[in-house]
Amino acid sequence: MITALMLSAEEVLPEDAGRAVLIGRVWADATGGPCPVLVRNGRLLDLTSVSATMSGLLEIDGIAGQLEAVEGLADLGTLDDALAGRGLHLLAPIDLQAVKAAGVTFADSMVERVIEEQAKGDSGRAQEIRDRLAPVIGDSLRGVVAGSEKAREVKRVLQGMGLWSQYLEVGIGPDAEVFTKAQPMASVGCGADVGIHPISEWNNPEPEVVLVVRSDGAILGATLGNDVNLRDVEGRSALLLGKAKDNNASCSVGPFIRLFHGGFDMAALEGVRVSLRVTGEDGFEMTGESDLAAISRKPAELARQMLNRNHQYPDGAVLFLGTMFAPVKDRRGVGQGFTHEVGDVVEIATPLLGRLVNRVRRTDDCPEWTFGTRELMRNLVARGLGDRI
Repeated sequence: MITALMLSAEEVLPEDAGRAVLIGRVWADATGGPCPVLVRNGRLLDLTSVSATMSGLLEIDGIAGQLEAVEGLADLGTLDDALAGRGLHLLAPIDLQAVKAAGVTFADSMVERVIEEQAKGDSGRAQEIRDRLAPVIGDSLRGVVAGSEKAREVKRVLQGMGLWSQYLEVGIGPDAEVFTKAQPMASVGCGADVGIHPISEWNNPEPEVVLVVRSDGAILGATLGNDVNLRDVEGRSALLLGKAKDNNASCSVGPFIRLFHGGFDMAALEGVRVSLRVTGEDGFEMTGESDLAAISRKPAELARQMLNRNHQYPDGAVLFLGTMFAPVKDRRGVGQGFTHEVGDVVEIATPLLGRLVNRVRRTDDCPEWTFGTRELMRNLVARGLGDRI
């Protein structure tokens, strides 16, 4: 039997939480629905008087400065209450926003995508292909800026060697891969279960920094995400990307959005190091760290390719920036690489954004997603908040 995760506010908050402007969402039993909240001194302050949705809240000009100074908000309880489910339940810190993801944005993950492609989804072939390709492709890709003349030169060389791939095209070519990870309202938050589709025998967490983008393209802040991925499914065919990525409870976001304010800006974000830790009920443990600075395209460039004059998101969007760490540690046998087992605890962390923690279950064992956009609208209207959406 899988027990509930026992988390504390100290474990999930950024190290400098006292200086950060942190916003999120909770389900409050007392109000009978979801509430945007401001995190202050470990307490969750109700923001529904400002906006009943996170999407609407983030459209307010100068929102970070306003929230730093705001007083008189109703106190819903402590973050520890929400993490323990005492009248409050922590949700993903987004609601109506589009949930998008950029793929193949780091050299190591580019190599792993090519390995998946050549292995045709067979994890047993991965190590042999990795040993053969990584020294050639990996060395060629490190430090290459996507779309640059150097990238074009690398493409010509790899094409001449018969090693070019559709994944390298989006990894270092002029056009980024940007896809829909999940539907609005479908993401789960810190402490929730994340799902692996039962057909998959080769899968992994994808620890990522997630940009928070307003409808006009302004980048307001960031959070953490787990872009749960089925390597064998996508490896069989890139056209199965939707099946590999968008499943019940397969997208985790949180714990909170940190808004750009004070000393936290894009430059600070680009300097973060993100850690991954997976611990299993079988005693397995895997750790890793990656620097966002190793990304092949600037985060702002990825956001521009997502939202522009040719593609709008009137409710705003969040953008996963790509996985920085592709786990390959053997688990089920020599040469089999990493895959999840039910009960794994996944921790994704960086000091400036906090810690996102989830437990792995099968998608058909995770709670069904039933609270969508229509249900949110009905809930808010019933609570007298229809004019604050």
